[in-house]
Amino acid sequence: MKLATFNNNTADGQLVVISNDGTRFAPAGTSMQAALENWASFEASLEAISTALNNGTLAGQTVQTTELCAPLPRAWQWLDGSVYKSHADLMGAVTGMEVKTLEDRPLMYQGMSDTFLSATADVPMASEADGIDFEGEFGIIVDDVPMGVTPEQARQHIKLIVQINDWSLRAYSGPEISTGFGWIHAKPPCSVAPFAVTPEELGEHWENCQVQLRLNIEWNGKKFGHAHGGHMQYGFDELVAHAARTRNLVAGTVIGSGTVSNYEYREVGSSCIAERRGIELLDQGEAKTGFMHYGDTVRMEARTPDDQVVFGAIEQKVTQPGS
Repeated sequence: MKLATFNNNTADGQLVVISNDGTRFAPAGTSMQAALENWASFEASLEAISTALNNGTLAGQTVQTTELCAPLPRAWQWLDGSVYKSHADLMGAVTGMEVKTLEDRPLMYQGMSDTFLSATADVPMASEADGIDFEGEFGIIVDDVPMGVTPEQARQHIKLIVQINDWSLRAYSGPEISTGFGWIHAKPPCSVAPFAVTPEELGEHWENCQVQLRLNIEWNGKKFGHAHGGHMQYGFDELVAHAARTRNLVAGTVIGSGTVSNYEYREVGSSCIAERRGIELLDQGEAKTGFMHYGDTVRMEARTPDDQVVFGAIEQKVTQPGS
């Protein structure tokens, strides 16, 4: 099942069901947040709409991605991991900082959740000097998760899977990390691809609670990376269990994987500029690729090997505030 949120000029938007091919939708009479809070009550009716759309008994309306919000335009909680060890190892080699906690538990921080940008919205950034960077990753959305769940128990709480651009401002990252207190300026709102899909929708491409697809990224129309999502050191079930170790997770909590990365950096490219700069530093002694400028565009999309759309594309432009 594939879901999205139609922009009806309310804070949470209107939940809609999307056809498997991503071309048609039908309203579901609620919001994404309300459905997640009452998933057992809504799931059957959502599945019925999906079946009708896909077998042609319900015509639906044509999808215009510019009319869609992020699946959750705002959320109670956004927790982002960093569980691609290849990314951590590369950044560690470049900075000389060893990530000592990576071997026994996932890395995770709590970020800004009051705004998730749509996949087509222009993204205003305060200054080009802030080191504007994109970060392609996958994420999941849960229903209510009780404190202390095991990874096995956590799997049943993963209701939706999403694709995320976790924008970063690199000029602030190092100074804020060094305080030991977390990110504020380095992490503006994330952007999310238009469609959220159930694990069943991903089918064989959801294995070990990881997205077994490549994340194709273009920067200003040029190929930048196509790293594979199935190289996480910890699956999303383990990330949910980690997040719920000492707290309940409310329905609508979004958990990210961190930057999708593979050890074959030089062959598959990268999912963020910082990683490419790190490779250049190791190979050439200096980072030659700059960060983003106003007017730059980024496109991210995951497709199946037979070229079927999954989450839809993130296609955005960086702009000056007020432009």
